[in-house]
Parts: sequence; structure tokens; C-alpha cells
Amino acid sequence: MDIPHAERIKQREIAFQAIHPNPHQADTAARFLNDVDGILDVRSLSPTQLRIRYDVLKTSLHEIESALIELGLHLDNRLFYRLRRALHHYTEETVRANCGGLNCESNCTKKLFAKRYELIEHGCRDDRPEHWRRYL
Repeated sequence: MDIPHAERIKQREIAFQAIHPNPHQADTAARFLNDVDGILDVRSLSPTQLRIRYDVLKTSLHEIESALIELGLHLDNRLFYRLRRALHHYTEETVRANCGGLNCESNCTKKLFAKRYELIEHGCRDDRPEHWRRYL
């Protein structure tokens, strides 16, 4: 499925906690994310605010935030920011799934058809209990 450019390119702001040993977390994150594939633009708006543009088909906000947390940076976890992040994560995963199941396992289509095959009525099913089948 072909996704329009406007839906693929996302611009988000990431807020960091003000109380941290590194007072310029946004600058640290910008330097770290500059060379990541899929990230088009990174700007530090303030010591605790970062603006980022990226291609949602190559990376997602959840992946970016996970990398920043592993780097030792602390995201702002006030209720407003948590709700906003959850909404962004949901919409991005929906866009990625609509694009062809980028997050799906490689054999999820096979599993889907196997489950469907189990549920339909056909002549290849033995309705006898398991203990009866062993005696014949």
C-alpha cells in the first residue's frame, strides 16, 4: 500500500525532565540522533525540548524514545506528555500496519490461514476423542 508523503513524514517534540545530571539532554539527543537512518531533521529547541522529523516507515517514535532512554536520558513523564506519546505510538503503529504489516512476523499470514483452516468444516477432521483414536 502506498502511503502519502504527509503521512510518512512525522514531526514530533520530545520533552526531557529538567532535573538530570546532564542539563542539556536535548543537545545530547540531537547529536546522537543526527546519524540515525530515517531521521530527517533534529533540532534542539531548549535544553529540555527536542524537535524531530522522521520517516515513520523507517523508524518510529517508540524506537527513538527507547534509544534515548538506553542512552541514559530521562523523558518528561507528566500526564500530558505520556498521553501524547501514547497517541503518537498508536497512530504510527497503525500507519505502519496499514503499509503492509512491517511489525508482523514473517509467517503471520501462514498462521492466519492455518487458524482459518482449523475452524472450517471439511472432511479431514476426526471427531473422535483422542483416547479412542489410539485404540484403532
